[in-house]
Amino acid sequence: MISRLSRAAGARALAIDYRLSPEHPFPAAVEDATTAYRWLLSTGVDPARIVIAGDSAGGGLTVATLVSLRDAGDPLPAAAVCLSPWVDMEGTGDSMTTQAEADPMINREDVLEGARAYLNGAGPRTPLASPIHADLSGLPPLLIHVGTAEVLLDDSTRLAERARSAGVDVTLEPWNDMIHVFQFFASMLPEAQQAIDRIGEFVRQHTGAKAAVQ
Repeated sequence: MISRLSRAAGARALAIDYRLSPEHPFPAAVEDATTAYRWLLSTGVDPARIVIAGDSAGGGLTVATLVSLRDAGDPLPAAAVCLSPWVDMEGTGDSMTTQAEADPMINREDVLEGARAYLNGAGPRTPLASPIHADLSGLPPLLIHVGTAEVLLDDSTRLAERARSAGVDVTLEPWNDMIHVFQFFASMLPEAQQAIDRIGEFVRQHTGAKAAVQ
């Protein structure tokens, strides 16, 4: 999926091998993501040419990284992309139950078990762990993709609402009948490639990159 996104955006991609729970619980992933971003800046990359992106837990990490960088006074990237972001460690969205039978990928029990491992005793409403509870003001433009047939649907819709309320330029694109991180299936699902092309368009719009020759 990363290579497809890179081609669609006409940009190089840096994939971060950040530390994972349970061996490395919160806030290890946030620390690694902010360190990687600062390394990019140290090499001379213009933040106006950077877009941070992530899917699922990585989508929540994307938002947490932006909040952490803003709070530290770092220059922020041009934009960010969140694919089916997981931003609520308590799993309180209505879609956790209303979409339970439609979602073949994850369920509320898995979400809560993963949250316990990730938090390792930290509060589930800690803003950098559950960015749905963070102050989102001052963040760069966000593109949020989510399938309507996934239990994390409400994580995306509520994130978009909170970000808009904080003055963030948000584009929320629900994809009808799509499942969690459906973009992964671009080799067999036309909607997935269409979504990747849309993400590439968004990245180019905010960074001035040009689409790669196919």
